[in-house]
Amino acid sequence: MCGIFGYVGQLDRGKAEQCLNTMVHRGPDGWGMWIEEGVTLGHRRLSILDLSENGKQPMSFGEGRYWITFNGEIYNFIEIRSELQALGHVFRTESDTEVILAAYQQWGEACMLRFNGMWSFAIWDRVEKSLFLSRDRFGKKPLFFAELPNGDFAFASEMKALLPLLPTVEPDDALIKGMTLRSSFAYEATERCLIKGVKRLLAGHCGKVVRGRVQSRRWWNTLDHIPTIPSSYGEQVEMMRELFLDACRIRMRSDVTIGTALSGGLDSSSVLSALAHINRTRGGESRLSADWQHAFVASFPGTPLDEANYAQRVAEHAGIKAEILPIDPTRHIDQLQNMLYLYEDMTVTSPIPFMSLYGRIKQGGVTVTLDGHAADELFGGYSNDWAYALLDAGTDRQQINEVLDLYEHNVPDNSTQFRKPSSRLASYAKHMGSAMAKHALGMHTNLGREYTDHPRWKELDHLSRALFWQTHSFVLPSILRSYDRYGMAASIEIRMPFLDWRIATFAFALPWTSKIRGGYSKAIIRDAIAPFMPHEIAYRRNKIGFNSPIVDWMRGPLRGFFLDTVNSTAFKQCGLVDAERATKLVHRVMHDPKATFKSGEQAWWSVLPFLWSNAMISRPA
Repeated sequence: MCGIFGYVGQLDRGKAEQCLNTMVHRGPDGWGMWIEEGVTLGHRRLSILDLSENGKQPMSFGEGRYWITFNGEIYNFIEIRSELQALGHVFRTESDTEVILAAYQQWGEACMLRFNGMWSFAIWDRVEKSLFLSRDRFGKKPLFFAELPNGDFAFASEMKALLPLLPTVEPDDALIKGMTLRSSFAYEATERCLIKGVKRLLAGHCGKVVRGRVQSRRWWNTLDHIPTIPSSYGEQVEMMRELFLDACRIRMRSDVTIGTALSGGLDSSSVLSALAHINRTRGGESRLSADWQHAFVASFPGTPLDEANYAQRVAEHAGIKAEILPIDPTRHIDQLQNMLYLYEDMTVTSPIPFMSLYGRIKQGGVTVTLDGHAADELFGGYSNDWAYALLDAGTDRQQINEVLDLYEHNVPDNSTQFRKPSSRLASYAKHMGSAMAKHALGMHTNLGREYTDHPRWKELDHLSRALFWQTHSFVLPSILRSYDRYGMAASIEIRMPFLDWRIATFAFALPWTSKIRGGYSKAIIRDAIAPFMPHEIAYRRNKIGFNSPIVDWMRGPLRGFFLDTVNSTAFKQCGLVDAERATKLVHRVMHDPKATFKSGEQAWWSVLPFLWSNAMISRPA
């Protein structure tokens, strides 16, 4: 896991180093730069596989024809390496980077379909004088670029690395002003960025740079790879279990200490439980880390978001001790501007809990975490998923009642974060079926006809279509962006077993009844992993989620900060915010006892463009 930078054109070495070193947090263990006539490749290294100097980048292969700068991990590099060795390739390192180069030499762009991992990389071909760019299937690792006015081209893992190259650094006012809480999730799946002149290579895309411009294409479409699965639920559970354990196993490959960010919910608990099981059954396997017994729990004492007790129960079952990390926002509020600079984008919640957690994990000696993200989006873990399941249930009252029962019990008694569904839920679903069906059919501009016109799309049920949209165009892209920044801000690599491409394609092969079943969401995960974890955790009905208790903070420890912000002259003069509306929203949270978690999100969101601008645009040199 690293930070990469590159330039096609003539660039002063000092300027190249300035750009590269804005990402020192992504790669504190070393750096490298390779410059040849017309091209510069740079790399900041976070050492995880092959800690020796042999693993240093940029790296060459093929008698120096190909040069790469790479961010990410190829988890199945051992298997691919063996296949390439059988074809006559000779390796001088123990890294996955060299495997990418050999695979590219052997199979060309088709090599990407063989990789199981997360990545963004650039390969320069010294013979063809061409630059090839690639981003992983779901966009786990970022890749930004700038097509510069002078005809040159630059790319990097973060926007900030490109800012020194832009003629001016300006926010995209129209994008920022037009965003709402809901639409803030949508732009990550597009090329458009918050800073003018910067674009992102889309997830599942690759391309070559021709005369300073990217000619990109989609190399991965999930619908092309949906497998044939068993028809019986029992066999599906067995398949899920096998896939998940193998996804965790290959993500345990590391030459440094690994751990888990544990919440006590189903998803992260599944990961930790799987690690313990794999260690018992596969311990000693080549490159499998034996130093995995590290679980870290963010705690919010006295708030409805605290799950420390659940997390401790899971850790005890796995035979390890969890480290509980109380999050005190007053200790970090003076770091908020730097956190937003490291985050770069805007998010619906404060980065304080997340960056604090991963910072503490790094202090604990851990460099890699295996976390539970993507399960909700793939398997139906959100409270609005009941609507699509009801459409699929049709007139079967028993199935409808199971879904109703699930969400009637999915509400923490003392939390304002959730609302119980209306008692007229079934009637509502019947009358709103047409509208929801259109929603699930992909009536979103950023989903596109390449999906909705695909033959396999027509075979998906309503729930699967909604989850496909969440996964590819709405919720998950923003989550991936967030956890890349949260982890990298602390020089932590976050791996996500649930986002293994084999599991993702399997999820869209499943009928809705395998996801919402027997009164439970994500039923197949629960049934597959239950043998390895506490029963009361596997079948918890209440879902809390890892988030900022922003209402509690605005009313308490951060009250002064937000009042000072909205009352400042600079805030009132900021063109990116509606200062009057923002002030009202902040005061409502502070003074209205009926203010909900959503009210807190809206208040935070109304202030955020000002805070973001101070961090990214007006940041002191």
